[in-house]
Amino acid sequence: MVGGNPKHDAYGFRHWKNGDFIHAYWTTGSLGEFLGWWKVVLYAAFSVAGPDLLALAAGEIANPRRQIPRVAKRAFYRIAGFYVMGVFAVGILCSSRDQRLLDALAEGSSGAAASPWVIGIQNLGIEGLPSLINFLILLSAWSCGNAYLYAASRTLYSLALDGQAPQIFKKCSKAGVPLYTVAVPSLIGCLAFMVASSSSVTVFGWFVNLATIGFVLSYTGYLVTFIGWYRALKAQGISRDTLPWKAPFQPYTAYFAIGAGCVVVLFSGWNTLKPFDTQGFITSYFGVAFASFMFVLWKVLKRTSFVVPAEADLLSGKAEVDEECRHWDEEPEKERAQMTRMQRFWDACW
Repeated sequence: MVGGNPKHDAYGFRHWKNGDFIHAYWTTGSLGEFLGWWKVVLYAAFSVAGPDLLALAAGEIANPRRQIPRVAKRAFYRIAGFYVMGVFAVGILCSSRDQRLLDALAEGSSGAAASPWVIGIQNLGIEGLPSLINFLILLSAWSCGNAYLYAASRTLYSLALDGQAPQIFKKCSKAGVPLYTVAVPSLIGCLAFMVASSSSVTVFGWFVNLATIGFVLSYTGYLVTFIGWYRALKAQGISRDTLPWKAPFQPYTAYFAIGAGCVVVLFSGWNTLKPFDTQGFITSYFGVAFASFMFVLWKVLKRTSFVVPAEADLLSGKAEVDEECRHWDEEPEKERAQMTRMQRFWDACW
């Protein structure tokens, strides 16, 4: 920004001037600028997924009562660092009106060719980094795919244990790997090869829409579940101060997040209505229809009722977990004292 590049170009915040800071979308004026911001919010909802993995991994990690709170508290800073600072930096590096960027998007290019990071780097005359960016994109895609293959398989396995999915998904290998629940999400992941025969931008848009509505519905469902759990604790006289960790500002932030989730769900496909885009509308709201149908179907078939907070079962299984975690609770300092300096550093990073 201050000239420390091969061209010695002190560009500063040049790319934020002359109306390039924010662009109108769908219409003009202040409303268009707001809708442009809202469209970006929907993409952010797609890309910010991941904190749910903390809960999914709780049953398969060592010392969960120490590790889960540590990671949960640090997740906010990682999200702020990677996403907020990342968006801030790329907006400085590459102009939103860069012709190469606009051409790449118009042609449906993928990978580094359409990356504002790469284009901004190349504009400054820096060599070699585009290949590194391509490598990082592939590494990120592999990491994300691996994480959500794990998440999908464990979710499906848990549904089978609760009798809400076919019992074949309970089958595990001798090593404890749920084979069929890993195979099904793997096959669904093959849909990504659709980009080989269609415009990558178009197909990516479909996946963004489907994933966004799925993530937001899932997170909103988590929050509704949390509110039910919070009310059950209160009704049964159990203080949250007795828990290994409690999130701050509850239940107010949960109610706010539920409201935000409902707004995102309601307006996730607003730009597909006029002119009406059948593919965009279906991919934007498919999750809503599917979730509603499955919820009603389960209620009708199983004739289940909503749980009264004062009667909610909060203690089943707790004794077993207490026993499993006892040796971690009793000797945390001894465990840390046996670590090498490098192991303590690595442990602190996570």
